[in-house]
Amino acid sequence: MDISNTLNSIVTQISVSAEELQELINSPELRFALSHTPKLLLALKAKSVAVMQFCYAFQGLLIMKQSDDQDEHNAKMELFKSWQNFGEKEKSPQLLAEGSEGDIVKFNEEEIRQMSTNKTFFRVFKLCGFTAHLRTHASGKHTYTYELRFRRNGYDISASGKTKAEAKAHFIEKAKVAKPKQQKTNTVPTTFEGFTQFYFETFRKEKVSETTLQLDTQKYRNHIQPILGSIHIKSITPGHCKRVLDNLLDKGHERLAQSTYSLMNVIFKSAIAHHLISINPMDTIPAINHEYEHGTALTYDEEKILLLFVKGTPYEIMFAVALYTGLRPNEYKTAKIQGAFIVAVNSKRKTKKVEYKRIPISPILRPYLKGVTELYFYRVEHMRDKMKEVLPNHKLYDLRTTFYTRCQECGVAEVARKEFVGHSLGALGNTYTDLSDAFLLKEGEKLRY
Repeated sequence: MDISNTLNSIVTQISVSAEELQELINSPELRFALSHTPKLLLALKAKSVAVMQFCYAFQGLLIMKQSDDQDEHNAKMELFKSWQNFGEKEKSPQLLAEGSEGDIVKFNEEEIRQMSTNKTFFRVFKLCGFTAHLRTHASGKHTYTYELRFRRNGYDISASGKTKAEAKAHFIEKAKVAKPKQQKTNTVPTTFEGFTQFYFETFRKEKVSETTLQLDTQKYRNHIQPILGSIHIKSITPGHCKRVLDNLLDKGHERLAQSTYSLMNVIFKSAIAHHLISINPMDTIPAINHEYEHGTALTYDEEKILLLFVKGTPYEIMFAVALYTGLRPNEYKTAKIQGAFIVAVNSKRKTKKVEYKRIPISPILRPYLKGVTELYFYRVEHMRDKMKEVLPNHKLYDLRTTFYTRCQECGVAEVARKEFVGHSLGALGNTYTDLSDAFLLKEGEKLRY
């Protein structure tokens, strides 16, 4: 074998190994591993570049000796120059010109002292060897800008300059006032108190009406929080939950105990959905079945007694509207006169969309509203007190029961009755039923007694 070919083969193998070494030095893993010893990283890079330059120079010499033909000689020299250009790029002279330590820059004692005023940053920077990464960006054909970057423990500092010294000065100024970004943490609280507030604010308020949310919050504060509030949610046992309910049952508050049971149950179900617990402590506690006392309709005589008692006072119109429209007490304040109808918000709709119900001004209500264009109601508590004065065995909600009863007695169509009182027609009925004003007015005219 010709010795020149042998030498060429050897040099080629060396250059390949040098290129592989260069790739290894440029790998993020090695750069990170040697980030605290930038001089060693620079030395490795410089040695690999030196070996590559030697290989390119030797290959150039062999090319000139092997090429007798001028055209072949020129072609091979062009190939050599392209190899040499590649080697020059690997050397990156713009990085080494000012004594830079590759892509790692270490700060001197005076520079470190200037940054020591930011105590929190200084501790983090010290653990990283007082070093920052250097990036070089071409700003022109033969000019460059330098960027120093530091990203650790929530800090993200970037400073640039036309020289490394200028970039350092800008970096120091930013480091003096740098603050770490908030680390992402689990935002779901783990105490029962914290999680309940999280559940109410994030989910409960989207599901129930504003009034129901206020009642739930009051129920939690008065009866649940004193026993469960400070306990870690994973530590709550069925015994803890039973204590809450027993306190209410011992006082005879069976209905309140039932609603409290339901509220605690949904809170723990939500905790399971958030992977805070795996078992609902309410599962082992028997459900509380309270027998609700339904409203009692007023007799015809009681209707007359009530309206005579408030005749000539502001209460007269209030009680007449409540009695002959079947509004829920919490809907009184939303009632308005619109043409031949009383229109009010349907408070039992749990969607965010506000829905209204229309109740015709019936023949029995019409006399009370002559000349009236706007409705005004006192606070519900005042109306309850007035009701107790005249009919102590009835409650305000009984007026709604009375209206529904009179609609049945006067033969008002069921679909109209449900529209008047704001009851659902069922999923299918709500979707495909849109009752006309004419139909509702016709049914409303039946209320004559």
